[in-house]
Amino acid sequence: MKKTVFLFIVASIILTASFTMKTEGDPQKPWVVSDAAKNKKNPISSNATSIAAGKTLWNTHCKSCHGSKGLGDESKSAQLKTEPGDFSKAIVQDQTDGALFFKISEGRKDMPSFKKKLPDEEDRWQLVNFMRTMKK
Repeated sequence: MKKTVFLFIVASIILTASFTMKTEGDPQKPWVVSDAAKNKKNPISSNATSIAAGKTLWNTHCKSCHGSKGLGDESKSAQLKTEPGDFSKAIVQDQTDGALFFKISEGRKDMPSFKKKLPDEEDRWQLVNFMRTMKK
């Protein structure tokens, strides 16, 4: 009887651990953004100047994981636990500017928060403007 109880406990621990690892490492798990963040409007006009500034910031802070075209195909991306995504796809491009700004600002898992790295919100909005050029 003791052996059966012991095996049951061990099996339960293994199942719980494997479930936790799958859900925590699941790149498909939705990234929840509040309505307030989604609806935040980009105060920076999308023009040649802001896009160029965004590209410069991208090359410094984002390219190493996301690639020069946002395809998630740089060598560093292979080292990540979560896939960096393809920003040319509709699943990214259909998001609001506010949602993208939130994700850049807050980060999640392998994606760092850029609130401290880029404390000027204008920089993060310019990144959003540059990301919009990655449409297919």
